[in-house]
Amino acid sequence: MIRPATKKTLRWAAAYIIAAAGLLWVFHDVEWAKLLKNITGLDWRWVALGVFADVASYAVQGARWRLLLKPLGKISVLQTTQAVYASLFFNEVLPFHLGEIARAYPVSRWMAAPLVAVIPSMALERLFDGIWIAVGIGITAIFVPLPRNLLDAGDLFGLAMLALSAVLVYLLVRKAREPSPKPPSKLRRWGPARWVILNLLRLEDGLRSIGFTWVSAAAFTVSFLVLLLQALSFWFILAAYGLRLSFWVGGAVFFIVRFGTVIPGAPGNLGLYQVFCVLGLTLFGVDKTAAAGFSIVVYVLLSIPLWVLGLLALGRTGMTLATMKAKIKEGEAPT
Repeated sequence: MIRPATKKTLRWAAAYIIAAAGLLWVFHDVEWAKLLKNITGLDWRWVALGVFADVASYAVQGARWRLLLKPLGKISVLQTTQAVYASLFFNEVLPFHLGEIARAYPVSRWMAAPLVAVIPSMALERLFDGIWIAVGIGITAIFVPLPRNLLDAGDLFGLAMLALSAVLVYLLVRKAREPSPKPPSKLRRWGPARWVILNLLRLEDGLRSIGFTWVSAAAFTVSFLVLLLQALSFWFILAAYGLRLSFWVGGAVFFIVRFGTVIPGAPGNLGLYQVFCVLGLTLFGVDKTAAAGFSIVVYVLLSIPLWVLGLLALGRTGMTLATMKAKIKEGEAPT
């Protein structure tokens, strides 16, 4: 039997190997002189717009999260935004999107609420994002011919979002009629399965507490603004790099990158981000050298604010990097 520590090492090694392989493919056969010329010719006015839109998108995400946390009590937009940025910093320095776990801890402490009570609001955020991405792909397909593979993936993704939405509506609508069942006593003998089932029941209770109200409707609407700002940020950096593609083409490439980086990988999705960025741009006729250069430029320009603001936000949560890593480790282990 492989020890847990060995499994963790193997997972981390696999993430870094995949990232390295992706970067090797991205930079294979590129024209280095042309790549460096493109990078040094940035229009910094467009860069400023792109960075501003990206930073604003996470502030809007903080406002959305505050709406979904209303049933638990009061918390400020500044605090939720700080937690969002702290989690982004973790995603930039740790693999496998562990920042998503980390951002729940400071919020649960500030609100004096159980950690598990915060998780349903985060699950709703991801569902709302998924629905708007599926809608965005559909709208983009009206204005620009999309590759068949992307359309097929979008159809499957849309069906998955539709199924999850149906489950969500069922849980929210039955709130007043059917209380959550109590966990059966025999779960005590089920080991890890007990941990999974209990947390699923708690997640269901959390979703009911949010309810099908103006709060959830407002958060769903705000989710569109989050996605729009991020797509605009990507498109602004395209313009800064000299790739004057239409907003709809930029949006299509943005969706391809979002799809690809859902897969847990190396810190900051390094490697995967560049691969899907290059794949998306070359599908629309951009040569590989220009696409490879852009994949690095957009990654660095949009990551630097996350590193700076994320580190500052982490400091304001009152928790250190070591403390948060310990909390993540606690959260990963069934108790």
